[in-house]
Amino acid sequence: MVDQLHNPFKRKITVSGTALSAGPFPPDMLQKAYALGAAIARAGAITVTGATTGAPQWAAKGAKEAGGFVLGLSPALNIRHHVHTYKLPTDYHDIIIYTGAGYAARDLLVTRAGDAMISIAGRMGSLNEFTCAFQDKRPQGVLLQTGGIADEIKALLDKTNPGYSTVIFETDPEILVSKVMEMLAKEDEQLAIPPAQYDI
Repeated sequence: MVDQLHNPFKRKITVSGTALSAGPFPPDMLQKAYALGAAIARAGAITVTGATTGAPQWAAKGAKEAGGFVLGLSPALNIRHHVHTYKLPTDYHDIIIYTGAGYAARDLLVTRAGDAMISIAGRMGSLNEFTCAFQDKRPQGVLLQTGGIADEIKALLDKTNPGYSTVIFETDPEILVSKVMEMLAKEDEQLAIPPAQYDI
């Protein structure tokens, strides 16, 4: 029997979103981020973030308080750099990897650390993460009605990449996570990978 924490087939979902806690976003955006993290945990997946503030931090909080495991990838070189130079938090994460890569390169790393990615709200950094994951053909979900880039992505894809099949749009965090997990399960079937929840 495999310990689920150490199960190599346990799915990882990256949460990409604005580092702002306020600004040009709906007032319930952070609550939706919290619900998103909690839904990921309840689905049995690991939550991956950029170890930052705003929506990703609230998703991490939701995941932890729902009993989940959270992995963060920091742009900083070490914890001192993370806290004192970047002014980033360390709470609600089980492990933070200090990449030393800066924001732009960290964006690529955080998208590739997850088996899938979900976008919420977001600005240009989140758009960078979305395009990295899109080019990698990773399954993605976009939580609509959260403002920012998340509410612009569908129109952008319809104009530039019609016929896309790797991106799901939803307004409900629980439904979105469920659909993303279904996409990952179909990938498993195609690749003949044992399902993530099986004892092997």
